[in-house]
Amino acid sequence: MSGSCAAPGPGSGSSPAACRFAHYFVLCGIDADSGLEPDELAGENFDQSPLKRTFKSKVLAHYPQNIEWNPFDQDAVNMLCMPKGLSFRTQTDNKDPQFHSFIITREDGSRTYGFVLTFYEEVTSKQICTAMQTLYQMHNAEHYSSVYASSSCSMDSLASSLDEGDTTSLLKLQRYNSYDISRDTLYVSKSICLITPLPFMQACKKFLIQLYKAVTSQQPPPLPLESYIHNILYEVPLPPPGRSLKFYGVYEPVICQRPGPSELPLSDYPLREAFELLGLENLVQVFTCVLLEMQILLYSQDYQRLMTVAEGITTLLFPFQWQHVYVPILPASLLHFLDAPVPYLMGLQSKEGTDRSKLELPQEANLCFVDIDNHFIELPEEFPQFPNKVDFIQELSEVLVQFGIPPEGSLHCSESTSKLKNMVLKDLVNDKKNGNVCTNNISMYELLKGNETIARLQALAKRTGVAVEKMDLSASLGEKDKDLKLHCEEAELRDYQLNVQLREVFANRFTQMFADYEAFVIQTAQDMESWLTNREQMQNFDKASFLSDQPEPYLPFLSRFIETQMFATFIDNKIMSQWEEKDPLLRVFDTRIDKIRLYNVRAPTLRTSIYQKCSTLKEAAQSIEQRLMKMDHTAIHPHLLDMKIGQGKYEQGFFPKLQSDVLATGPTSNNRWVSRSATAQRRKERLRQHSEHVGLDNDLREKYMQEARSLGKNLRQPKLSDLSPAVIAQTNCKFVEGLLKECRMKTKRMLVEKMGHEAVELGHGEANITGLEENTLIASLCDLLERIWSHGLQVKQGKSALWSHLIQFQDREEKQEHLAESPVALGPERRKSDSGVMLPTLRVSLIQDMRHIQNMSEIKTDVGRARAWIRLSLEKKLLSQHLKQLLSNQPLTKKLYKRYAFLRCEEEREQFLYHLLSLNAVDYFCFTSVFTTIMIPYRSVIIPIKKLSNAIITSNPWICVSGELGDTGVMQIPKNLLEMTFECQNLGKLTTVQIGHDNSGLLAKWLVDCVMVRNEITGHTYRFPCGRWLGKGIDDGSLERILIGELMTSASDEDLVKQCRTPPQQKSPTTARRLSITSLTGKNNKKVVAYFETTDQILDNEDDVLIQKSSCKTFCHYVNAINTAPRNIGKDGKFQILVCLGTRDRLLPQWIPLLAECPAITRMYEESALLRDRMTVNSLIRILQTIQDFTIVLEGSLIKGVDV
Repeated sequence: MSGSCAAPGPGSGSSPAACRFAHYFVLCGIDADSGLEPDELAGENFDQSPLKRTFKSKVLAHYPQNIEWNPFDQDAVNMLCMPKGLSFRTQTDNKDPQFHSFIITREDGSRTYGFVLTFYEEVTSKQICTAMQTLYQMHNAEHYSSVYASSSCSMDSLASSLDEGDTTSLLKLQRYNSYDISRDTLYVSKSICLITPLPFMQACKKFLIQLYKAVTSQQPPPLPLESYIHNILYEVPLPPPGRSLKFYGVYEPVICQRPGPSELPLSDYPLREAFELLGLENLVQVFTCVLLEMQILLYSQDYQRLMTVAEGITTLLFPFQWQHVYVPILPASLLHFLDAPVPYLMGLQSKEGTDRSKLELPQEANLCFVDIDNHFIELPEEFPQFPNKVDFIQELSEVLVQFGIPPEGSLHCSESTSKLKNMVLKDLVNDKKNGNVCTNNISMYELLKGNETIARLQALAKRTGVAVEKMDLSASLGEKDKDLKLHCEEAELRDYQLNVQLREVFANRFTQMFADYEAFVIQTAQDMESWLTNREQMQNFDKASFLSDQPEPYLPFLSRFIETQMFATFIDNKIMSQWEEKDPLLRVFDTRIDKIRLYNVRAPTLRTSIYQKCSTLKEAAQSIEQRLMKMDHTAIHPHLLDMKIGQGKYEQGFFPKLQSDVLATGPTSNNRWVSRSATAQRRKERLRQHSEHVGLDNDLREKYMQEARSLGKNLRQPKLSDLSPAVIAQTNCKFVEGLLKECRMKTKRMLVEKMGHEAVELGHGEANITGLEENTLIASLCDLLERIWSHGLQVKQGKSALWSHLIQFQDREEKQEHLAESPVALGPERRKSDSGVMLPTLRVSLIQDMRHIQNMSEIKTDVGRARAWIRLSLEKKLLSQHLKQLLSNQPLTKKLYKRYAFLRCEEEREQFLYHLLSLNAVDYFCFTSVFTTIMIPYRSVIIPIKKLSNAIITSNPWICVSGELGDTGVMQIPKNLLEMTFECQNLGKLTTVQIGHDNSGLLAKWLVDCVMVRNEITGHTYRFPCGRWLGKGIDDGSLERILIGELMTSASDEDLVKQCRTPPQQKSPTTARRLSITSLTGKNNKKVVAYFETTDQILDNEDDVLIQKSSCKTFCHYVNAINTAPRNIGKDGKFQILVCLGTRDRLLPQWIPLLAECPAITRMYEESALLRDRMTVNSLIRILQTIQDFTIVLEGSLIKGVDV
């Protein structure tokens, strides 16, 4: 289908099918023999009047019968040519012809395009007219009484459309909405269609319109219609890349052009319409949803609008390609595919009078709903913005305004709205709002230039010599008397130029963002066979390194985008290009990156978030104009065929019955076109044979390729040609298999990324995962769970299927609690301390976790609540257990889900829960780290050593708990109460506890074993070891201690942890093995601390002992700051703060020599002490110097009150 063959010159004959402009001509309509058959699959309401019902259409003829490499799919073509089936009209109804296009995507990703013109033809069959009248008589008899009550659907819609002031009688109303064979003329829809390998939409539309004019014209066409159809099927070639082609319709020539190999691929759908329909802001948002592979549903009454928006957005994805279900026009018989638990891009026709609220969709948690007609979109939650979105929209706005299109969009439904649009546009440009800075003196006439009527008036004004206000667009459009030279209308040229300039802006963004992608591609396989075989286990792209090289603002979007199937396929194509011909899109993209490197001095370029505009707009527009100024090739004219005389006689208003014998095959004469294309054909054949023989047999190769390239898209396209129950069941089976495989891959990825050094030993790459990556993976898991819970729903309730299920489960459980105590799993019992004090057991309950989420006022939607519940369950390592409990209520599951649903497939469901259970092997803080502003209840217990300490203390104790996100501040503890609960804003992971008292009363001394603090929502329990006295005159006399925390591992996890565990976080030593920092310096350590606290002594000996004067001053400054701090900490605590500050500020290696060379050392320490051994001191200094390579951040509680 690439059409690389040369185009013919005048007089050349037929072409091979692969190089033909069109593959099939199709005629669809009513089959007079079978009569009126209701289309039950369309789901129409039989309460409607017969004229508004849907009847089955049929492919009446198609030419040729079949092409080997593009087999004719009759059911699919019929369904897409007439998605609503046959439509009937009378002489009072609107019968204007309607154009629309469609696309058929096969399972291998190849596409075929269809272009359809539907018009109305008078029904000549008395049998069908009689059948219609009979249907009306039955309808009126059944609904006669309901007409008075205005309860009929058809009467409701009709009555609402009539003017309120019109007192229409019931008799007149019945006559308007009925059919009388003696009074009315009946018309039925008929479609003519061209099926082509490439999307030449404008050319096909012009050709079909000329055919229709020939049928409705009073004069017969110059030649029989067979001549024109034969010509476009067999004698018009595809234009070669980079060339233009002219061929002939019935009345005038038709022009088409094709981009060159180094240009962006062909896209003939006008982006102008897509931007007018949606508006710039909305289109960029939908575009972002497509990039992140969400579910996209387009909604419009007009089929062509659905195609225009779908094709417009997907063509902007360059160099990436949509990899999932793609059905821009979803026939009514395939509505069950909206239930697909996979990413999709579908278009659904809206019925007149129905609004968004009445549309029930299976799941909406990850859905982007695009109401095209009403200029409205609904976005999913947790939606990252496209990088540099503001600057990006600004650049696009400038391009749109240059072509007279308002960036906010316009619903151009009538001439009045078009005039209003142009008036608003003038104000929009002049007031410089929305980034539309008026750089040139743009006139109203210039802004109207894109209007066809204005274009014709301009040409007329030039011919008659009328002076017209000059337009300052010559620089961008290269105005050179186009009226004399252009082979197409100026409006058409402007559409082409606008298309390519908008696409260049989008392509430039990806070129800038992924300019260095090749440096992060991991190519480990030596041959294609081994790569395909091990594709699933291989890591093909260094995601962590790539993200670390990107500007910070890009990360939320890029971290999700590089997890998509379209990016994975892009990287796969890059790796495959080692052994196969490079993918065309990849080739063009790599060429553009090479140009960027040539322009930049440094390569790879330094990553920056500074926005860089596209610099190729003018060049791209000129290449289009040059192709249309001079035709490269002209196809031969239509000519008389060897036809039987008398058949296919012209009759105005009726499409003739074509002579199939002359259209079934093309001429067989050899000609230079065939010989020119022979080389290309042989090249294709060699490539095909090569692809069939790469060391793998076809079946095995296909299996590997499908697995390698279609993860998450097991059903790439719904099969249109067979809608039997068996096929639908098989399709659902594929959905279930795909969901299970996706779950396995996601959980495996989450484990591997989180397992630390164990993953490296297993050969899974570097052991690092950023918080952003982890959050992206968990968000992806949330999306997967929503899709699983949306598959096979009986009745949709709310936007989140999972939360709806949980709510109904909660209602049932709470009802049972009134009858009997609900069984609640208890958490593992904690071992008691010596004092016998312990934290009370925390209940493990699915319902309790739901209540926690329901009490969070920050979350406003069901989707948000479901995701928060998933995160909480994952952090508590209860996700698999909770979901198992949820699904154990089989009556509820059967009530909510159809038999084929994933959740009712027992074997797959068990495997799914097993995969989720594996996530318990690692620690996640995905709830704590995301919901940072919520209020969380904490419970703390102070555990004293009662055997050595007073049972009662008279002082006033206090506590301050600190975490990664903040601290509680000082909280007074009620006297003689060792346990307390408090609520504060989320502290994150707990790090330190400060505990102390005011030393009041007789019994003020306090020996504390440890402090326990528990997050009452997540259940995380932290232990803060102490083992020291607090009080004057005992230990070091400190009234407060800073304790370092360690996260306790629940006993239930111990067995699992032994087998597979993330390396634990660094914990502070327990009391039993805890060493004082000062003990490293010998027996008389406290005397050294006391000596250096007396700074006068240090200063007295300054001239004799200090090597570096600045180091001495710094040391003295730090010691004084710690001494004067308003804190009741002992000497040990002060020395610890000094060490911490010296480590943070990289001063310890300078201070150690000061200590070692102090004269007091010989008097205070034995000869075996560390500070008196010069070699040991030098070794210690070298060790401390290595720490200087790291940035050390101290907990705020450590340096509180110390001013340095």
